[in-house]
Amino acid sequence: MSENMNELQTIRHSASHVLAQAVKRLFPGTKLAIGPAIDTGFYYDFDAPQAFTAEDLEKLEAEMKKIVKENLKIERFELPRAEALELMKDEPYKVELINDLPDDAVISFYKQGEFTDLCAGPHVNYTSKVKAFKLLNVAGAYWRGSEKNKMLQRIYGTAFKTKDELNEHLQRLEEAKKRDHRKIGKELGLFMMTEEGPGFPFFLPKGMVLKNQLIDFWREIHQEAGYQEISTPIMLNRKLWERSGHWDHYKNNMYTTVIDDEDFAVKPMNCPGGILVYKSQLHSYRELPLRIGELGLVHRHELSGALHGLMRVRCFTQDDAHIFMTRDQIKDEVKGVCELIDKVYSMFGFPYHIELSTMPEDHMGDEADWEMATNALKDALSEMGREFVINEGDGAFYGPKIDFHLEDCLGRTWQCGTIQLDFQLPERFELEYVGADDQKHRPVMIHRVVFGSIERFIGILTEHFAGAFPTWLAPVQVKVLAISEKHIAYAESVAKKLHDAGIRAELDIRNEKIGYKIREAQLEKVPYMLIAGDKEEETGTVSVRAHKDGDKGSMPVDAFIAAVSKEIAEKSL
Repeated sequence: MSENMNELQTIRHSASHVLAQAVKRLFPGTKLAIGPAIDTGFYYDFDAPQAFTAEDLEKLEAEMKKIVKENLKIERFELPRAEALELMKDEPYKVELINDLPDDAVISFYKQGEFTDLCAGPHVNYTSKVKAFKLLNVAGAYWRGSEKNKMLQRIYGTAFKTKDELNEHLQRLEEAKKRDHRKIGKELGLFMMTEEGPGFPFFLPKGMVLKNQLIDFWREIHQEAGYQEISTPIMLNRKLWERSGHWDHYKNNMYTTVIDDEDFAVKPMNCPGGILVYKSQLHSYRELPLRIGELGLVHRHELSGALHGLMRVRCFTQDDAHIFMTRDQIKDEVKGVCELIDKVYSMFGFPYHIELSTMPEDHMGDEADWEMATNALKDALSEMGREFVINEGDGAFYGPKIDFHLEDCLGRTWQCGTIQLDFQLPERFELEYVGADDQKHRPVMIHRVVFGSIERFIGILTEHFAGAFPTWLAPVQVKVLAISEKHIAYAESVAKKLHDAGIRAELDIRNEKIGYKIREAQLEKVPYMLIAGDKEEETGTVSVRAHKDGDKGSMPVDAFIAAVSKEIAEKSL
């Protein structure tokens, strides 16, 4: 982490303590949980007798400003366990945290004025250093992230070194609100959520057009890259998930049921099904690498408080693929996947950065295999000249991984593509291929996604483009607007030509003023509007308006169709 980022994290962590001190002053019955700095600011979790309101946030922010103005010295001190427990005896969450610390742990506190908090730090020296901050919202959060524990109130805020940086961030947040995919998805009729299925999205007709365009694009590029597509069952028995390791390492995120007195699980991942497909026949080294793709619907149990539109759901279509290969094919296959992901992100205009995640504490297999797998990923990236950062201990339980974090137009990053190298599952499932020596050998496996989740990627695209999708993706590409009733026949003939050319067109022949129709099409973010009136009918033309550029003048219908067809075929932005 850079020195500047370290300094900002310290300011944000200190801001969380200033918030906790303000809460204790204004709501003295509140119990404290935790208050870390996060990428976008900070939060603090509270167990309060009352629900915090927007008005309460304003009062708390005013009190925080007073604390900052008081310029309180922030001092660190340490205590033995018994004294630490005595100091925190009225704070049950802090007592629990102290009791969970190892026997030899240093138990440190930070004090500012009348307020003391259990904390490892670091912090700024004086509260006056916390100059530019803003409280944002309140959300529910289970203590320690477990739904078995009490639901607490989490107050989110943000802090920066300067007021200018804070204001710039707040402006971005306002723009993000306007681009919220949940709001735009409702306005454009893309998808919906229901009380009957929290976290399970319903795609509406226009949303299905968008989803299918992405799926068609996925199939096109994967066929070109030598992938074969399969489909595996949504539910498989416990023995399979025990063998894959998911039953031991991932069961809390899985939906399970009993069929004929046997435990089954709805798949949270596609890989075990893909492995069974590979295992169903004997393979020769000549067939490898074998690239098998699947657009598989997976289900994962997410906490209700974590659900967020299409970004965090309980079922989603994972654009999975599994590549089975020999050890000497690893580098080339990793490079091939990197190039495929680069092609897709470039298509949408997304810059991105790469992280390489290494062995986590909860892992399968021996460290020698992990080291070899990690080095293979490092070497592949280095040989391609790709810059990457190491993310220690954040690999999957079965292997190290490369994650691709794309950046949208607001500068937000989203982890989408991933490449996971796996020596463990081929071992667990006893996968084999016959080598050139006529002996049986163990293949290596790559798990990889490009979009990550089709649903989440649609959410990201919706916010990135603010619903004004590129023409090739837009659910309605052209809207034909008849000026009056006498122009309906001509408008219908234009719409038919568009349909015949494979262009998604809608006809607006309502008895409304043309200005109203244009405004409505503009709000629907349709890329092109074609106006049909007397002059257009006489000359066999249409008046063209583009969502982005406004009036583009008159154009022969065939010329417009040729231009738009080219734009769609090239998948132009």
